[in-house]
Amino acid sequence: MSKVSTAYRTLYDYSERCKENSTGLPKTEELKVYWSGIGFSLEGKNYVAPLNETAEILQIPSYTNVPGVKKWLRGVANVRGKLLPVLDLLGFLNSDKQANIKTRRLLVIEKSALYSGIIVDQVYGMQHFDTDDFSESISEENAEIAPYIIGSYSREGEIWRVFSPYKLSENPDFINVAS
Repeated sequence: MSKVSTAYRTLYDYSERCKENSTGLPKTEELKVYWSGIGFSLEGKNYVAPLNETAEILQIPSYTNVPGVKKWLRGVANVRGKLLPVLDLLGFLNSDKQANIKTRRLLVIEKSALYSGIIVDQVYGMQHFDTDDFSESISEENAEIAPYIIGSYSREGEIWRVFSPYKLSENPDFINVAS
């Protein structure tokens, strides 16, 4: 036999032994698709705002009161050189309940020319939900916030209502703050 056929036979033998002793490829699993948003609470209920509708999260900055406006417009703040209206979401929704001032945060909305911050009770950070757990049915008992809820997710027995800041920003009552 020639040296070439001996080398080929040896390589072929190695290949066959590898195939016999291999464990095979790992199982392919279907990947789950997740939806992410910013989790927050209002009056003890969990909400989540879409990531693309929330520009940033801030501690409530110092603000200056503005005369002649509705009481839920707390004032305006200077945030990195831009004037940011500070709006109390619960006040807009006609609720007098107030959470601990230390836990309250500001969700900043930036849509076209609108730049404003809405005060929420507490922010839980980024939340991820399996898209299969989304429900378009809205079981919101608070009629004031219901127009801004676009569905909900269920996770570990908890309901997270999807709150749309963009829908809120389209409400003429939200834009017209003059009293």
